[in-house]
Amino acid sequence: MRREQVKVPKSTAETDGAMAAVQTPIPSTPPRRGWRDYALLLALACCWSSTYPLTKIGLGSIPPITFISARSLIAAGFLLVILRARRIRIPTDAKAWKLFAFQQTINSTIPFLMITWAQQYVPASITVVLASTTPIFAFVITWGITRHEPATLLKLAGAVLGLAGTAAIIGLDALGGLGSNIFAEIVILLATVSFACATIFGLRLSDYDPMVVAAGSLLFGGCILLPASLIIDHPWTLRPTAHALAATVTMGIFSSALGLMLFYMCLTRLGTLTTNAQGYLRIPIGVGLSVLLLGETVPSNLVLGLLLVMAGVAAMTMPKDGLRRWINRNRTV
Repeated sequence: MRREQVKVPKSTAETDGAMAAVQTPIPSTPPRRGWRDYALLLALACCWSSTYPLTKIGLGSIPPITFISARSLIAAGFLLVILRARRIRIPTDAKAWKLFAFQQTINSTIPFLMITWAQQYVPASITVVLASTTPIFAFVITWGITRHEPATLLKLAGAVLGLAGTAAIIGLDALGGLGSNIFAEIVILLATVSFACATIFGLRLSDYDPMVVAAGSLLFGGCILLPASLIIDHPWTLRPTAHALAATVTMGIFSSALGLMLFYMCLTRLGTLTTNAQGYLRIPIGVGLSVLLLGETVPSNLVLGLLLVMAGVAAMTMPKDGLRRWINRNRTV
């Protein structure tokens, strides 16, 4: 009886997929990390830091639903062309598309609808900071629920610093007067909780090529919003400016297509918490682009929040051994 249980079945193609889905949906330990992995993380931060300034430009003459649907379809088309050139086919089975659909819903469709609506009332520079607090919520979910990665005290300190930064931004802004801006900022934070859940669930897609996951997810997201765009926005009646069209195309190819592909690569190589830390790396880049492209000013409360959350990312991404070496080096000096 014992031997029959360990015997390898003949139909390995079917059982391997089933066992992978049941036994290893979330890898417990990420592969060994090198400088190339962290370079991918920086590239991801650069791609996604442009999202909110470009969205602000696009919303000038394109409604939110149409804007999100258009950039998703542009991104999916771009990736499908590359996949065809690489001779890689998109999966056609229902299981894969259920995963793509759920991932896109919690990682893009719902949170981006929330953020895009909120950006009508919140400056892009503040949106960058609020939407970059995903590492905090990812840590809380990992520590309190999934526990698929070590949640150390150092990372807890980073999460606390990040929360303090968020409180500084919203709390000090609220003192200026309660209004729709406060509600919009809370909506952005709720969207980041969805992002955090998506990074954890995204580990279940590690068996697929990152470009395949990105293309399938974006194609689903664009198509699911297209009917709503046609019914609500009547896009054929819109008169988008050249700047809005350029922002839509740039965001589709650079932020969505390349960014989402890099995101799944980083998840596989670096794990959930480290991948989420790129949210803090986006802050200085995104705020700088907001000032450069939109002429926004940086309020004092934003600077305070920026300093706190940047301290948080240092604590959340620092390896445990690196902290010990740093302490021992200071002791010897």
